[in-house]
Amino acid sequence: MGITSSTAPRPRALSLLMLLVLPGGAALAADWRLQPSLRLRESYSDNINLASGPLARAEWTTEISPGISVSSAGRRHHLALDYAVQQILYTHQPDRRNQQLSGSGQAELVSDYLYLDSHASIAQQSISAFGPQVSDASQNNANNSTVRAYSISPYFKHFFRGLGNVQLRYAYERSSSGSLFTAHSNLWNLQLSGDNGGRGWNWDVHASRRDIVDANLAPVTMDDAALGLHFPIGGRLTLIANLGYEKNDYHAIGDQPAGRYWSTGLNWAPSPRTSVNASVGRRFFGNTYTLDAHYRMRSMFWTLNYSEDISTSHEQALSLPPAQLGAFLFDLWATRIPDINVRTQIIVAFLRFAQMQGASAGKVNYFSHRYFLQKQWNLASVYAGTKSTLAFGLNSNERTAQSRTGIDSPLLGPDELANDDRIRQRGASVGWSWRASSRDSLNVNGNASQAISLSNGRRDRNAVLGVGLSRQLRPKMTATVDLRRSWHGSNTGGGYRENGISAALLILF
Repeated sequence: MGITSSTAPRPRALSLLMLLVLPGGAALAADWRLQPSLRLRESYSDNINLASGPLARAEWTTEISPGISVSSAGRRHHLALDYAVQQILYTHQPDRRNQQLSGSGQAELVSDYLYLDSHASIAQQSISAFGPQVSDASQNNANNSTVRAYSISPYFKHFFRGLGNVQLRYAYERSSSGSLFTAHSNLWNLQLSGDNGGRGWNWDVHASRRDIVDANLAPVTMDDAALGLHFPIGGRLTLIANLGYEKNDYHAIGDQPAGRYWSTGLNWAPSPRTSVNASVGRRFFGNTYTLDAHYRMRSMFWTLNYSEDISTSHEQALSLPPAQLGAFLFDLWATRIPDINVRTQIIVAFLRFAQMQGASAGKVNYFSHRYFLQKQWNLASVYAGTKSTLAFGLNSNERTAQSRTGIDSPLLGPDELANDDRIRQRGASVGWSWRASSRDSLNVNGNASQAISLSNGRRDRNAVLGVGLSRQLRPKMTATVDLRRSWHGSNTGGGYRENGISAALLILF
């Protein structure tokens, strides 16, 4: 196993996103923004392969990374895409090429009836939650691979007076990492909600079917249907009750993963800036709890959520990063940074530096063909002042395998297989950005995480501390200098330390 090298973007994933701007004249009349860029970076690491003791090797690297950012917003569509190629040149080992892609879009194909959603991503990801964890593109370690994922979802949606909203959706989803992992799924989903004129109680019905094909497993089908009732109980408080039935045919370790389920909860929305949804219930695997809370102030945003569900590595690879924090900063910095392209790039860079975007620090979507029960909670916040911005997050993720270990033998060695029956991951991250002037800024970030195998007691800890200085040399040219220190420790040995320094030049065209 090693780092997967990419040579060219998958045209299929890119073309799916471009389909979102097909609604004829509306697309031609839309506001299109294209921003080519070039990033040149020279870096040094005293432990480029994240090895312990005498196996550590120092290395100078050069990175040449052309990229492009495309955005378009019209009356009937929205498209946002960022793509970059990272050509990394080493002094003592073969060169390597990575790709980075993050794209999403929505389109209204037939007004008020037919719509289309799509997203695609290419990113580097850890194969196992244990062992070295790559925190910089120049680091080269076997516990890392490139993951490609995309989905395309056409759907019918319309409001029928006297009946309510009807939505019928189809989604094709695919994730892969070369020979290590390939899966795709087809999802059909029907949702109905009643028209009560905005007063009194209401109802909704949903039914879904997901067919999953993993290259290493027999096909799996997951069916779900439920009825929901909503009862206003005063003010902005609503009582919600759900009753349903689900059936899954993956090869479970214990009883068949099927049966009736129920849940009851409250929805509280005292203002447009505050909302809380909480529920308790029971499914075939036991008691369940959910929480989704958001609170927004003038200069601060908080979000707290908890969920429990049966999931897979394939499904997690397709999950989108939370957008609330970025949207909060986008609105807040509108007067400070009027240029939309520049504002978007600064926000993306800050959130990545603060470890607040994508996979949260401490949560590794490790490769697995198994089905697992995932219980996770996340707390995140952003505070933005006149000259400084502070972001922090806490998270916990626990996965309990629901299918047998042997199917992961092609991915992991015999020692690793015993770790994955039940894994708990915890992480904390903080990022601070200070704008010393209109051209200069200081960024500081730190994150710490641990992965614990509750099956055999293995415990790995990781931490990264980074400091960066940036200066805008010209309106479209920025120079940065970054310092990094990484730690890794385990009660099974193999700990390491790594120090890195880099200087980069970002040019926008």
